[in-house]
Amino acid sequence: MISFDNTETAFKHKSNSELRKALWLFKFIGNNRLVALSKPFAGLAARIGLTRWLIQETIYAHFCGGTNIRTCEKTIAHLAAYHVGTILDYSVEGKESEADFDHTCDEIEATQNRALLDDNVPFCVFKLTGLARFALLEKVSNGATLSEAEQHEYTHVRHRVERLCKKAFDDGTRIMMDAEESWIQPVMDELMLEMMLKYNRERAVVYNTFQMYRHDRLEKLKALIETAKSQHFCAGIKLVRGAYMEKERKRAAELQYADPIQPNKQATDADYNEAIQVITHNIAHCAVCAGTHNETSSDFLVKQMQDKGIKANDQRIYFSQLLGMSDHISFNLAAAGFNVVKYVPYGPIKEVLPYLIRRAEENTSVAGQTSRELDLLTREKKRRQNVSAS
Repeated sequence: MISFDNTETAFKHKSNSELRKALWLFKFIGNNRLVALSKPFAGLAARIGLTRWLIQETIYAHFCGGTNIRTCEKTIAHLAAYHVGTILDYSVEGKESEADFDHTCDEIEATQNRALLDDNVPFCVFKLTGLARFALLEKVSNGATLSEAEQHEYTHVRHRVERLCKKAFDDGTRIMMDAEESWIQPVMDELMLEMMLKYNRERAVVYNTFQMYRHDRLEKLKALIETAKSQHFCAGIKLVRGAYMEKERKRAAELQYADPIQPNKQATDADYNEAIQVITHNIAHCAVCAGTHNETSSDFLVKQMQDKGIKANDQRIYFSQLLGMSDHISFNLAAAGFNVVKYVPYGPIKEVLPYLIRRAEENTSVAGQTSRELDLLTREKKRRQNVSAS
């Protein structure tokens, strides 16, 4: 029986000073007004020496592994000491040039080279918008006719995706494509299916991401598994709830099309857990990386594995959380022998700021997220004080 309330195991990897710093950080994040005020000044802050240092030593240090792969080594080793793997996530966003896309592709390949060194980096990951212009992906997703120049540009996009997927296949590693906005998801689904048909014949090498806060993704996931059965390949699935809800609803309202988002959180939770059931029932034909900060869903997956006789360390099933969040899930699962990985974002501080702002906003907006983190950290602080006093 796994207890996600075991704060000793959850925070064993943190020193007393790190615990205090995490408490301070989540108190800040829990203040909606402070988070809102910090956003417009974030870019300026990153360019000012003292304030830049403050960011680096607080929110950046908590949620990021380092400025490059080399400086992430300490985080990789630290997590590995507690049987938690690392997904190196190059979190630089908003680039538009072909040179930038080629550079990002090179950087993802560098994470793949790092994954070859040991088993502590079991997955690599990329965003398609890191390899292609958003407007181009939107046009392809809409089925619009591309100009000759755009066709040439899209050929380069396909080559970048192929390059990364083929390398994962040749190296015997795994690679995941993150989900993004719904209006560019069709081209992403198409590319990932093509790569799975090519490289997932023996095992899951290529993983596509399914955001279950969309009401149509459960059926898409089921369809992928049925295709895997009929076409004899292994469906690689990364399962998440989602991260673009406000943007999705706003765009749907402005352009007057059906909202792609679930009517409420309960519907999202239901689809997420049903997806877990579908995947574990069809585990002979798929593999999953379950990205969740939800204790109920994590416990549900554990019980599904136990009910179906799937071993805790079965390489077809991984649990995943973000660095700096939900350690009570990650480290308690890892201590019980389950496969666990942390998303470890990295990149120059100024370039990673958009990611950090989203993390702060996510913790502020998700009901109970910050209060839960604060409660667990506070309980562990008191537990350590009681141990010291006795």
